[in-house]
Amino acid sequence: MGTQGVVLTDGGDDIQGHPAAYYYNFVDTTSEHIVAAAMNRIGYDVATIGNHDIEAGRRVFDRWISQCRFPVLGANVVDKQTGEPYLKPYEVIERQGVRIAVLGLITPAIPNWVPEMLWQGLRFDDMVSSARRWVEEIQKRERPDLIVGLFHSGIDEEGGIQTSDYSENEARLVAQQVSGLDLILYGHDHRRNMERVANPSGDSILVMGPTSTGRCLCQVDITLRKDRRGRVVEKQIAGQQLSTADIDAALQQAAEEGHGVEIPADWFAEAQASVQAYMQEEVGVFSSAVHERDAFFGPSAFIDLIHDLQLDLSQGAQISFAAPLSFDATINAGMTHVSDMFALYKYENLLYTMRLSGREVHDALEMSYDLWCNTMHSPDDHILLLDSVLDGNTRLGLKNMAFNFDSAAGINYIVDASKPDGQKVTILSMEDGTPFAEDKDYLVAINSYRGNGGGELLTRGAGIPLAELPSRVVASTEHDLRYHLIELIRTRGRITPRTRANWRFTPDAWAPAAIARDRAILFPKDKKKWQH
Repeated sequence: MGTQGVVLTDGGDDIQGHPAAYYYNFVDTTSEHIVAAAMNRIGYDVATIGNHDIEAGRRVFDRWISQCRFPVLGANVVDKQTGEPYLKPYEVIERQGVRIAVLGLITPAIPNWVPEMLWQGLRFDDMVSSARRWVEEIQKRERPDLIVGLFHSGIDEEGGIQTSDYSENEARLVAQQVSGLDLILYGHDHRRNMERVANPSGDSILVMGPTSTGRCLCQVDITLRKDRRGRVVEKQIAGQQLSTADIDAALQQAAEEGHGVEIPADWFAEAQASVQAYMQEEVGVFSSAVHERDAFFGPSAFIDLIHDLQLDLSQGAQISFAAPLSFDATINAGMTHVSDMFALYKYENLLYTMRLSGREVHDALEMSYDLWCNTMHSPDDHILLLDSVLDGNTRLGLKNMAFNFDSAAGINYIVDASKPDGQKVTILSMEDGTPFAEDKDYLVAINSYRGNGGGELLTRGAGIPLAELPSRVVASTEHDLRYHLIELIRTRGRITPRTRANWRFTPDAWAPAAIARDRAILFPKDKKKWQH
């Protein structure tokens, strides 16, 4: 078919998590947004907004959307005043005489992660009911040959946030409960997946997710046969997931052989220069390197630096919660630059100071370590909760998302890996040696993702009703945490990282050897250093 028969789609989370996006979100706010410019140049046909796009705030995502020369969809992003979709609900694209309707939906769990001030005036409706409404509307109005769901939501409804009104991950639920869709492309849960799901009409719907960070491309080949009246009488839909590394290698080889697609060297040269200059701005000197990988096995200078800075920023918090966000980032010794701060703190969360009881602090940590830590029955068991599936046939991976592995500063505690879930954490005292009391209230420095219910450590773990969380927020930063970390490090000038050593894994007879084994699995290059 060539490119005339191609439709290029994007599932969201485009304007967060990359220095260039941050620069055009918050530093240069008058030029054309680099993400819009790049996507326009590439030739996207349609996109759906993602939760991390929402997290940039209405001023930012409104500007980005206005500059995209393709529709950014969100049928269940609803204007509270009008009751109608704030974003375009669907787009009809015609290719070679085939009418393709693309319906965009986003996970409705936004309020669990993103402060309302960033999406004021909007609401996020349940995906299943929204899909049912809009598929019927599309069929009546447009009479398309194909209806494609382009969703920013995960596949496993039991694997994310669940309330009485919605689930975070509803891609499979929509396929199972709504007739009329021919294909669902989804993303959000960072997991590669391809499956067929039976809808209420008994049709088999292809549902595909490409994992995260651009590692995979979902390619779907669709063949239609029409009768003399132009009605579709047969559909063949087949998908495959392509490694972008393999695609890149093939393109480079083709270019070397003289028949590849050449990308002009001056693409966005001015923008690249501006971003590069910003990224090279000096922040402060680190007296020693910090490594995020250390955070999985006990107190680490990397996470404890974030704890220290959060406690300073919060002005009054006695306890800090923080988790590894990038898995294996490193800040080297010497002068650090703005670019290093994206390794230190990946997301644009705000910093909250929240009021939690000692019992709630304990119970939130219990859930964190249940996600993080295995239950050991012998000294030969894993101490970390690892996935049984091989990652690329080379190593095991973590079963759960590391950004939900909160540790705490300000208190002394132990995590007994031999105890069952819910009984692993014992808080011994405050870090200064004074008593810790479960019936006492404490001020806790915590990021806005967690403070709004993200990861459910405060709701399902600590038992705080979701609706009650806003009332627990005593103070909030106006800017994102990375901005404040940069300013604080600049003010100090020199950072001397330290490990607080306020918690540890036990049993003491089992933990050190188990940590060495699991470290060698997660980080094979450290094998010689850590294995006994």
